[in-house]
Amino acid sequence: MHLPVAFTAELQAQLGSQYTDFEAALSYLPPVSIRYNPAKVSASSRLQIGKSSPLLLAKEKGLGDEVLWHDHAFYLSTRPVFTLDPLFHAGAYYVQEASSMLVAHALAQVADLSKPLRVLDLCAAPGGKTTLLASRLHPDSLLVANEVIKSRVVILKENVQKWGHPNVHICHHDPEDLGRLEAFFDVILIDAPCSGEGLFRKDPAAINEWSPDNVQLCSARQKRILEAALPLLAPKGTLLYCTCTYNDTENQRSLDALTADADFEEQKIKLPESWGVTPKAVGYQCYPHRVRGEGFFFSVFRKKNVPRAAQRYDSLPKKGKEEGFKSCKRLHAKQTAEVARWLEKPDDFHFFIKPNGEVLAFLDSQLDDIRILDNLLFAKGLGLEMGEFKGNDFIPSHALALSTALSSQIPTLELTEGEALQFLKKENLLLDAPKGWLLVTYQELGLGWVKGLGNRLNNYLPKDWRIRMELPE
Repeated sequence: MHLPVAFTAELQAQLGSQYTDFEAALSYLPPVSIRYNPAKVSASSRLQIGKSSPLLLAKEKGLGDEVLWHDHAFYLSTRPVFTLDPLFHAGAYYVQEASSMLVAHALAQVADLSKPLRVLDLCAAPGGKTTLLASRLHPDSLLVANEVIKSRVVILKENVQKWGHPNVHICHHDPEDLGRLEAFFDVILIDAPCSGEGLFRKDPAAINEWSPDNVQLCSARQKRILEAALPLLAPKGTLLYCTCTYNDTENQRSLDALTADADFEEQKIKLPESWGVTPKAVGYQCYPHRVRGEGFFFSVFRKKNVPRAAQRYDSLPKKGKEEGFKSCKRLHAKQTAEVARWLEKPDDFHFFIKPNGEVLAFLDSQLDDIRILDNLLFAKGLGLEMGEFKGNDFIPSHALALSTALSSQIPTLELTEGEALQFLKKENLLLDAPKGWLLVTYQELGLGWVKGLGNRLNNYLPKDWRIRMELPE
């Protein structure tokens, strides 16, 4: 691997005599790690499902390969073709670089995760850290996943829907556009766009894209993001800043203004020495020769109990708990009865309908906060997508099939691995099945919908979600 001269000089200055080990580590294959979804897969069963699943590969390796800092994650001995595992499509697990999971370890030390929080993942795509947070937060927490790049919102939404938590909401905004949510969030995560030095061995093409000028460009962007984000944090709120890079320009220097701000103080995190994480002057660095993972930097700050700014969103229209929404209205009572039967705990939700006919479910515990977001955000996907009515018939959404809120009373059609892959290619299934809507499942996890018509089954998998590669013989 031919590394840029300027990059080599930077890392030699950081690591001294350890640089040789660092450079050698870049020549090794990157470790593969996955994190299972505890809302869909129990700890006792996570290593026992799927004959070709990565979860079984982990079983063959044994429990010694668990990620030390995350109890829902483990390493794989090889990298399988995840696209060909139905459990991946069902949201049973997420493929995530192990070092980045330290975010959850850090948050647990500085925030009270036993109570509902307002949380913003500001640079969220593709959704790894959003799903990481979703599994750690109180289920009534409001988790907003924002992505500024429009083309990346699609994959963010897909991964969030696979994970299946109804308390996660999507939006597409520049950080500056969120300014009206002043002092709104208890936790803000900034996984800042960076030069990607920590991914050199995972993506060798990143080496050719690296330059000192790009490092400076990234640092300037990071400072702008931080400047826009800090006013959104409530008093006593927690800010987590992280990158997948090594250089001090994007890590230490991008945080200079924050460390100099008297309203913020850095939070030190307890990290066992055996984990190999390196404390820096500010924050913590993962190096691949010391940590079984990629290059990753993170830091944690707390906002002091400064006087809260005037809450401009408190003056928004509000008539009881069901009114005051900008982009949707209360679902008609007759339709509500039909929609409610699709959820395990319908009394926990309120149902609304958008002008385009899309039906949404909002958690009762979040209704006032969602009303605020609905009024102040213009590019958003709030709540759980339930489906739509066509005449008197309700057509369930794909998101509902994957949701952890789905009723256990919905009729199901359990598939073999081959049948599940056939469904995921959006091919017809030649199976005997009753008429009506059926939840297609694999290992009892939802994959999507089919509708039995007596003589055939219609496959309702969205076209954009279908497997495009050829299936093995």
